[in-house]
Amino acid sequence: MSLRAFSPMLVAEKPLVGKSKDKDKAGIQCMEWCCRSLYLGGKDSVVHHLSLATTAAAAQVTDPATAPPDVREVNRRQMGRSGAVLQLTAIPVLNHLLVLWDGSVSALHMFSLEPVSPLKKIQNVSCMMVSDSVSSSEPVYVELVTASARRRCLSLHRVYVDRWECLRQLPLQQEPLAVAMRGPSICVATADRYLLHDFQSGTTLELFQHGLARQNLVVKTAEEREFLLNGPGSLGMLVMSDGTSQRAPVPWPAAVLDGAVCYPYVLALLGQAVHVYSMLDQQLKQTIPMQKATTLISTAEGVFVIAERELHCLRPCPLEEQIEALVEAQRMDQALLLLDGVRDRLPTHSYKELRRTISCLSGLMHFYQESFPEASQLLQEGHLDPRELLRLYPDMGTICGDFGSQLPPLSCSRDLEEMSREDQASYRHFLLFLADFLSSVRGVAQAQVCLADVDTALVRVYLQAGMSDRLLQLVSSANHCHLDICIQDLRQHKRSFALGLLYQSHGQHFNAIQTWVEVAEGRRDDDSCATDVYHHILGVLRRLEDTDRDTFWSYADWALTRDQEVGVQIFIPGPEEPVPPVPSEEIIAFLQKYPLALLTYLEYLVGELQSKEEAHHTLLALTYVAQLLLQKGSGETADGHTHTQTHTHTLTQSTDGNQHTHSEPYSLREKLQELLWQSDCCDVRAVHDKISNTNLHTERAILLGKAGEHRKALQILVHKAKDRQAAVDYCWRTSAGQERNCRHRLFLSLLQIYLDSAQSVVVATDLLNDQSAAFDAAAALQVVPVDWSVQLVGRFLREALREAFHRRRMKEVETGLAMAEQRRARDVWTKTRNTMVKLEKGTRCHACQRLLSRPEFVSMPTGELLHLHCSTAATVTVTGTRSLS
Repeated sequence: MSLRAFSPMLVAEKPLVGKSKDKDKAGIQCMEWCCRSLYLGGKDSVVHHLSLATTAAAAQVTDPATAPPDVREVNRRQMGRSGAVLQLTAIPVLNHLLVLWDGSVSALHMFSLEPVSPLKKIQNVSCMMVSDSVSSSEPVYVELVTASARRRCLSLHRVYVDRWECLRQLPLQQEPLAVAMRGPSICVATADRYLLHDFQSGTTLELFQHGLARQNLVVKTAEEREFLLNGPGSLGMLVMSDGTSQRAPVPWPAAVLDGAVCYPYVLALLGQAVHVYSMLDQQLKQTIPMQKATTLISTAEGVFVIAERELHCLRPCPLEEQIEALVEAQRMDQALLLLDGVRDRLPTHSYKELRRTISCLSGLMHFYQESFPEASQLLQEGHLDPRELLRLYPDMGTICGDFGSQLPPLSCSRDLEEMSREDQASYRHFLLFLADFLSSVRGVAQAQVCLADVDTALVRVYLQAGMSDRLLQLVSSANHCHLDICIQDLRQHKRSFALGLLYQSHGQHFNAIQTWVEVAEGRRDDDSCATDVYHHILGVLRRLEDTDRDTFWSYADWALTRDQEVGVQIFIPGPEEPVPPVPSEEIIAFLQKYPLALLTYLEYLVGELQSKEEAHHTLLALTYVAQLLLQKGSGETADGHTHTQTHTHTLTQSTDGNQHTHSEPYSLREKLQELLWQSDCCDVRAVHDKISNTNLHTERAILLGKAGEHRKALQILVHKAKDRQAAVDYCWRTSAGQERNCRHRLFLSLLQIYLDSAQSVVVATDLLNDQSAAFDAAAALQVVPVDWSVQLVGRFLREALREAFHRRRMKEVETGLAMAEQRRARDVWTKTRNTMVKLEKGTRCHACQRLLSRPEFVSMPTGELLHLHCSTAATVTVTGTRSLS
C-alpha cells in the first residue's frame, strides 16, 4: 500500500481454561479500554481486568508504537455459569463498569469488580451505548441508551453514582440490532433500515434502507455528531446527526463485518484483514492481515481488534511520520492532502514547517513536469527561497554564491543546462517561468533575504529571453542589482540604454548621462533602443536634484549645442515639476551664446512664470528686435514672416470696440508687438532707442503710445508705416477700458492727421463713415472742411444722429427706472412707518433675551423687537415709542 498508517500489536491472548478444552468457551467476546486499564468480556461469562504498562525493555525499542505492552491481570469476575459477556462500558467519572450479560445490564466497580448494590439490573437489553458527554450539574450523571429486541424499543437512562432512572422510551416498528450515540442523537440499525432519533427534540429521521445481513450491520460513532454506517452499494457512509453527509462515502468491500473511525482514517474489518481508508480522498491506504477477527473498537489508544482468542491493537503512526514517509516516497499530493486534513491535530510550528517543505517539493515536481501555473502557486505558498530555483539554471548559480540547498533531491529532476544546449524551445519555457516567478516574489518576505540575487537574476533572464520592456522597467525603477554583474551583462548584450537606466537607478547620474550621450552620438550600439535618447537625456537633466548641479552643467552645453530650441527645455520644468533652484540670472548669463534658447527661456519667464522683473521684459523685447534685425540682415523681410511660426493666442480689437480672442500663428514681430502692448514692466526708452533707426514703425508707435505721445504714434502709423488698419486698431486698443472721451480724442486726432496730410479725401471720409461710433459728432463736424458735401459724410451723419437718439432714449429709460425704484422704496417705507407695534408685558429682546423695560425699542422688518443698543448690527426699518402695558 501507499502508506503505513497503523502498526499492529498483540495486546492479550486468552488461554484455554477448564478440563474440557472447549475453544468456544475460551474466546474473547468484547472489551473496554479506560485509562491504561483493559477489560475483557469472555464467552465463558468472565470479566477480566487487565493493566497495561510498557516494560523497560520495550521502552528501549526504536519505535515505541510497536513496543509490546506488559499485560498483568488485576482482577476477574465470574458473571454466571454460562453465556457470553456481550458488552462492556466504563464510566470513569462514576467508577462504574457496565456489563451486558444474560440480557441485562449490571453495574460493577471499575477496580474491584464488585457489584454496585444500589444499582439493580436493567432487564431485557440486547445492546447499549453510553453518551460521551458528562453533565455539569450536581449530582453528576451520564446518559445511557439501551435497546431491547424483545420489546422493540429504545430507553434513555440517567446513570448516577448510586442509582439510575429511565427518562423516556422510544418504540420501534422493528427490533433494534445496533445502536450508537452522539450527544442527544442516537443512530439505530433495524432489520432493513437506519434511523436517527433526537431525544431532545423528539424527532425521528429515516435515513435509508440497507438490505444487509445482521453480521454486516455497522453503526459506529465517528467525529463530533457524526456516525459511520455500512450503507447500500458497499459504501461506508459518514452521516451527521442532522441526517446530512459532509464527507464522500468510502467504497469498501461488500462483506464488511465491522467498521471504526480513527481520524483521518476509516477501518473496515473483513474476514482475514483490516482495510484502512482515508476520509480525505476515500482511497485504500493500508491492508493489515488479521485472522478470525470479529470486532473493531476505536479508543484513544488506537483501534482494538478482537479475534477469536486474541486482542490486537492497531496503533496509529504519528501523523508527522506518515507525512514524512509520503514526502520521501515523493507522493506530494497525498502528503499535502493529509497534512491539510489533520492541521488541527498538529502543533502550529510543525504544520507550518511541513506545509512549507511539502509545498516547495510539490512545486518543484510540477516545475520539472512543466506544469508552471501549479508550480508557481505551490512554490509561493511554500515560501521557497528563490536561490533554490536559481541554482537549477545554468549561468545563475554564480549569482547565488555559496548558497546550499535545504531541500532533498527529487528523482524527477531534469538537467536544465543540457536542455539549454539541446532543446532551446523547451528551455525558453523554463526561462519565462523563472522570470514570472522572480517578478512575483520580489515584494514578498521570501525574497527579502536575497533581494540583490533576485534582481540580478532578473536582469540576466530578461537579457537571455529578449524581454526588453520588462528589462527597462526593472532597471529604471528602484532595484538591488549587483552592479558589477549587471553592468558586464548589459555591455555584453549591447544594451547601453538599459545600462544608463541602471546607473540612474543607483544614483550614478553622471555615468548614466555619459552612456546615453555615447548612444546618441553613435559611439555605442543599441539596436533594441526605440526611445529618442536625446529627449530622454533632456528629461533627466531637467529632473536632476540640486545636489547634481555639476552633472547638469557638464552636459548643458552638449544639449544646447545639439539643438537650441529643444535643448533649452532643460531649464523649463514640466507641468507638474518644480521650478529648478538655479537662479534665472545665472541661466540667462549661460544662454547668452545661444540666442534662440535665450528667447525661448525669456518667453517662459514672462509668459508662464509671469515674471514682473523689468530686466526680463526688456531683454525679451530686445532679443525679439535682435532676431528681427538678424533676419533682415540675412535677406528676410523686417516683418519676420519667413521665420518659423508658433501657434498662440492674440487679443485684437474689432471695429465695433469688442475684444475677440482667436488662435493664429504668431511671427517674431507679432510676438514683439504683443509684448509691447501687454507689458507694463518693459523699459520703453531702451527698446525705443534700439528700434529708432529701423523700419519697425508699428513697434515705435506702440512705444510712443506707452509714453502718452499718441499723436506722434498715429503719425508714424499713417506716414511711415502707411497702415490705415494699424492706425484704427491702435485707437481702439489704446482706448479699451478707458472713458468714451479718450476714444473720441484718439479718433479725432487720427482724422486731423488725415486732413492735414496729403491723403485723399476718400481716406478721411472712409474713417468717418466706417468708425462713426468712435467719434464725437459735434467735434468731428467742426474739423470737417466746409466744402465737403453732405453726400460725403451722409453715412456718418445718419449713424451720429442714430447714436444721439439712442443715447437720449436710453437716458430716459434709465431715469424712468430710477424713479420707479424710488417710488417703490418710498411705498415700503410709508407702509412700515404706519404699522402698529403692540408691546406686551414680558416681551423680551430678540438679541439679548432680556425684558424690554423701557418705552424705546426697535422693530425689525421681520417682526423682532430689540433694545436700541442691541440693534446696532441690524438694519432698522421702524423706531417707535410705546408705553408698556
